[in-house]
Amino acid sequence: MNIVLIGYRGTGKSTVGKRLAARLGRNCLSTDAEIVTRAKRTIPEIVAQEGWEYFRDLEAAVCGDLAGHDQLVIDTGGGAILRPQNVDALKKSGTLFWLTASVETITHRIGGDHQRPSLTRTKSFIEEIQDVLREREPKYQAAADHIIATDSRTIDQLVEVLLALLPPS
Repeated sequence: MNIVLIGYRGTGKSTVGKRLAARLGRNCLSTDAEIVTRAKRTIPEIVAQEGWEYFRDLEAAVCGDLAGHDQLVIDTGGGAILRPQNVDALKKSGTLFWLTASVETITHRIGGDHQRPSLTRTKSFIEEIQDVLREREPKYQAAADHIIATDSRTIDQLVEVLLALLPPS
């Protein structure tokens, strides 16, 4: 069984995923890092040159491939849940944990991150986060087996919460 972390960027998926994988002696793979490796370009370059739909196609291929493995910790990109086939594939071989955080926490955590292009291109940084969360939260909710708020928790506390929620192996 895989452990799959979903949620908006800045909710702690990468950091928690790495620490959890180390604790369990598993590999942690990031769908975004896989996409960058396969495309040999950064995400902003992919989106600028090919568009979001092309990026989402790459993401779907990566989600399908990673779901075919076992005993991974998978850190998904924030939009992986936008395509039902990604959720279906990841759920077949894993338990999905939705990591959440407030807009304020997300803004604080990702304020200087320029590795992701704007999703709206017309709104302020905070407005974009609010709008995208409003759109995606029902999809995260529908996909999640468990929901974990990451605000005001340390990485080690989050790992302990995750470990407690894992089904017995």
